[in-house]
Amino acid sequence: MRIIVAHNFYQQPGGEDQVFAAETELLESYGHKPVRFIMHNDEIDGMSRISLAVKTTWNRDSKAKLADVIREVKPDVVHFHNTFPLISPAAYAAAREGGAAVVQTLHNFRLLCPNAVFFRDGKVCEDCLHKKTKLPGVINRCYRGSFAASAMCATSLTIHNLAGTWRNAVDTYITPSESAKRKFVEGGLPADKIVVKPHFLPTDPGVGPGDGDYTVFVGRLSFEKGVETLLAAWDKLAANCPLKIIGDGPLAPQVQSALKGDPRIEWLGRKSLNEIYEIVGRAKMLIFPSQCYETFGRVAIEAYARGTPVVATDHGAMADVVDQGRTGLRFAPGSPQDLADRVQQLLDEPELLAQMRVQARHEFETKYTAPANYERLMRIYENAIARAHGLEGNLALSS
Repeated sequence: MRIIVAHNFYQQPGGEDQVFAAETELLESYGHKPVRFIMHNDEIDGMSRISLAVKTTWNRDSKAKLADVIREVKPDVVHFHNTFPLISPAAYAAAREGGAAVVQTLHNFRLLCPNAVFFRDGKVCEDCLHKKTKLPGVINRCYRGSFAASAMCATSLTIHNLAGTWRNAVDTYITPSESAKRKFVEGGLPADKIVVKPHFLPTDPGVGPGDGDYTVFVGRLSFEKGVETLLAAWDKLAANCPLKIIGDGPLAPQVQSALKGDPRIEWLGRKSLNEIYEIVGRAKMLIFPSQCYETFGRVAIEAYARGTPVVATDHGAMADVVDQGRTGLRFAPGSPQDLADRVQQLLDEPELLAQMRVQARHEFETKYTAPANYERLMRIYENAIARAHGLEGNLALSS
């Protein structure tokens, strides 16, 4: 199968970049020779606002560049990860005109929400979910806190909503969780074009011993990631259970302040992946208190790989990823007391915690390994190619 994989890198590296790299390398490990089509937001430097707005909506240059690659490669499928802002939806047209199927992975909620995360002013916000114009996102300066940047993003979304781009230009969308799929369907994308394929770990770190007398949080230290909920929960937790915090971010001062008042809390800062695996593998449980909707929770999968149960917010992807009472527990979003209660429950039930370690590892082996992901990805590509050629395809992929 001839494959082009396209991705627009942001200026700050993130999870989307990791997925793009992991999936492309996965294809190569199975003998494919995917061609990478890459753009980078460093190219934005020096662009005028008008030029950037035009390119975000329809970048003729990126379309022409991709068309050249397509003529050379003659791909069966072009798989897009991120097109925002420089690749733009114009690239879909290049793929279709070249006779290729179009697959788009939805890493965030950008098609429905200008800030891509359904989160504003410290709480979940769905003001733009059912609106084609995304005007609330402009009024509230949801993209980068800028009226002009928000207007640019919202205008592009509005134009493509009205033009039917999201409905008609893509053969198959991939979401990493059922909850993300439900949200995109609610926002107007056709359900029969969306399939679910979770992310995966390229290598198996192996089961951890679980012999550490502590819990752990791994993530950006920011409000939307639930750091304030986490700290407040430890203030309510009676048990003498240490909490190790891995990561950095704007709420680092609050974490530093919490250290002074609670000797159970330890801030480790940033760590390498191998160090994270070691710490997570020894932890009693991993805490995932995100306040915003997550499309997926990679750190939870890393915990499962090590056999570590997860206590997570009961919304977004985590409501799908954490099987209540089997691989972990879920708590009410933004509730420090409920989080403290769930942690205390597991500390009080060591037999349940031990059973969860077995089930967490089983969940990883069943759903989140490279071989399972490759098989799923190939079925998705085959389905998209069938659609692109006017065939019915196998639409029973979302289960």
